[in-house]
Amino acid sequence: QVQLEESGGGLVQVGESLRIACSSSGRTASTVSMAWFRQVPGKVREFVAGCNSGGTVTYYADSVKGRFTISRDNANNTLYLQMNNLKPGDTAVYICAASRYLVGTNEDIFDYWGQGTQVTVSS
Repeated sequence: QVQLEESGGGLVQVGESLRIACSSSGRTASTVSMAWFRQVPGKVREFVAGCNSGGTVTYYADSVKGRFTISRDNANNTLYLQMNNLKPGDTAVYICAASRYLVGTNEDIFDYWGQGTQVTVSS
């Protein structure tokens, strides 16, 4: 089992930056990829960014490419999402996820999920 816990969310203004984190515990060595998703009430959960186990391969949704950066600190079992130039459309609950076997963007491949952290971008 792997446990995931997000932190660092909050209220920011348009154009500001924020870094959120996801700390993992348990059998973290068994995961091959991790990702960030986001969800707004009443809408489908949306893939944001992902990376492989070493953090050497990263991929992003078009809506955040060039503004967001995903990274991993495996020594401390922490996944980060650096978000720059935030927009009101980025307002959502951000949720981290881990997959035991696959690398990709489809939420169906992820086996472990955190509870999420709220990010609100105010204009």
